[in-house]
Amino acid sequence: MKISGPSLAQVDRSSDLYRLLEQTHGRIAAKDATTWGPKAATEAAIRLNWVDLPESSVALLPRIAEVAAQFRDRNRVVLCGMGGSSLGPEVIALTYRKEIFIFDSTDPNYAQHALSGDLKSTVVVVSSKSGSTIETSAQRSLFQSAFADAGLKPADHILFVTDPESPLDKEVRAQGFAVINADPNVGGRFSVLSAFGLTPTALAGAPIEQLLKDAQSEKNEFLTAPHSILDTAYLLVARTTQYIAFTDAGSAVPGLSDWIEQLVAESTGKDGTGRLPIATENAKVAAIGGAFTVSYGGAGTDLIVEGPLGSHFIFWEWVTALMGAALKIDPFNQPNVTEAKEQTSTLLNEWKGVLPTFTGDATIGSIEIFGAGSNATEALSQLISHIPTDGYIAVMAYLDRKDDVAIAELREILASKSGRPVTFGWGPRFLHSTGQFHKGGQQNGVFLQITGDVKKDVAIPGQIYGFKTLVAAQALGDGKALASRKYPLLRFNLTNRSMGISELLKAAKAL
Repeated sequence: MKISGPSLAQVDRSSDLYRLLEQTHGRIAAKDATTWGPKAATEAAIRLNWVDLPESSVALLPRIAEVAAQFRDRNRVVLCGMGGSSLGPEVIALTYRKEIFIFDSTDPNYAQHALSGDLKSTVVVVSSKSGSTIETSAQRSLFQSAFADAGLKPADHILFVTDPESPLDKEVRAQGFAVINADPNVGGRFSVLSAFGLTPTALAGAPIEQLLKDAQSEKNEFLTAPHSILDTAYLLVARTTQYIAFTDAGSAVPGLSDWIEQLVAESTGKDGTGRLPIATENAKVAAIGGAFTVSYGGAGTDLIVEGPLGSHFIFWEWVTALMGAALKIDPFNQPNVTEAKEQTSTLLNEWKGVLPTFTGDATIGSIEIFGAGSNATEALSQLISHIPTDGYIAVMAYLDRKDDVAIAELREILASKSGRPVTFGWGPRFLHSTGQFHKGGQQNGVFLQITGDVKKDVAIPGQIYGFKTLVAAQALGDGKALASRKYPLLRFNLTNRSMGISELLKAAKAL
């Protein structure tokens, strides 16, 4: 991996921090579960096999090739998965220009996109360690029913990736489905080089063998010449107390920033500390709010990290593990992720399958305002006024990331207007990413939720509620988890999505 940039001049290889990173580097290579302290040792002991994946995953290649041959006449690949199960495959597909529909949403409109292709030519990869993830379970049920309704045998069109002997593994094997088992001693966000990352992308035609070769080469390089990886970890700890802005604009690895965002945020954002990664549009706006900036090619950022995609995967996983030791946190747990899940379940039980009617504090055009302010500009202004001096804004859009993609512009607008770092996440997938940091990291965020009315719901087979109710429960459930911490929280509901997005962007520009 080649690293460059002006920040390298500030690396102090004689410092106590650098010496700690050097020691930690060797302990990670030895898979020492005590590296992150006694409290983390139990979890680390069953999560460290990611260290070996560049080599151990080679054994998976014949099985993946066998399954790919089984589904060779299925030329449309849909991946049902969340967090680490989807973000890794997404960047692989984007980098190698392969088509995979990433179904990582509970928005009904997005669900309809997932179903819109020719079912006869579709193979669905359901990726889940246990099968209990509420989003993936709903997506699986939707496709199983769709195939059956179309007169197609689900087992001819659905492949499962899961841990061996998991409840999902046992269930679907008994039903005659194809299954590929992943290493159970690898956590989700570290799983991109496991069966979770390799299987769906292989079906789409990505060169997974080359990915592993590049990862092997990179690992061998930094084990013998560690300065590149140690320098990077040092800078991400020493040069910032919270914010790191990543931009993959113009690089050969589109989407990498989104993958790193989950890896770093969910791994380090706990115990009131951490590093908040922000996926940004370009280097020009990346540094807003004093963020340390990283890119993967060109110039204009504090640090430039260049290399093939497989190298990036093992490099950033190792960097994240190093950062965990330096920050004195357990990089492998996610203690606050369950909060939103529990709040969602509570609401679904309370609603009994019927979504209640909610009335905003004000309605202007296509925007319902749940919070202070007589219009959207005023509401945003009040939210910004509550940002702590060292704080940030989190925009959480529970919308269709295909048809409603224009809303993502809001991140850059709010960053420019507030002068503070701004994260943007699509709900509910950010709940498996930055959602951990928002609740477990530095307690200095303000939060903007954006929801949208749905004209046509999509039923979830086997449930009394549909996707419309599920996504609403996830948004409001997470809102409850945030509100319990007394965080400033504003929600906009778009009664007409396309018009509401235009109105909201205009309102933000008027700040």
